[in-house]
Amino acid sequence: MAEDSGLGGLVSDIEAEGELKRKKWSGKRIVMVAAPVLLLLVGGGTAATLYFGDKDGSKTADPAAIVAASSAGAEVVYVDLPDILVNLKSTDRNSSFLKLSIALEVSGEAQADAIRKQMPRIADSFQVYLRELRIDDLSGSAGMFRLKEELLRQVNTTIAPFRINDVLFKEMLVQ
Repeated sequence: MAEDSGLGGLVSDIEAEGELKRKKWSGKRIVMVAAPVLLLLVGGGTAATLYFGDKDGSKTADPAAIVAASSAGAEVVYVDLPDILVNLKSTDRNSSFLKLSIALEVSGEAQADAIRKQMPRIADSFQVYLRELRIDDLSGSAGMFRLKEELLRQVNTTIAPFRINDVLFKEMLVQ
């Protein structure tokens, strides 16, 4: 009998250990692990589709490949922006306006085509920045240089990984 109770005790210990193992991976824990993984997969797939896909569902060329290919040829292409007209920030009741005609210098026609597709985003970025300027910010050649540098920084931030080499003023009128 002692042998039976010893064997029975061993079997009950094994069963108890099996129950502990099953309790470690309960339904809550599986959901807590699987839900974030599933969420990351769905979110990553959606982000990739939005970033790399066109509106018609076709896959666009890799931006890094366009930048590398266009910089290898190093032909300079100029992309004209539509004229920009903004009212400047002022402290008094007098209104001041700024009219700009700008061309962007890029390397290669492939990159220029990609920049043309981003034109609404570039125009928006410029409009937001320019509306906060005052007449004093634009005075003299130093003011014009600062404006040029800031617009270059704005556009390169907006269209990354593409890169604009230079912002060229065709016309600048402050009234």
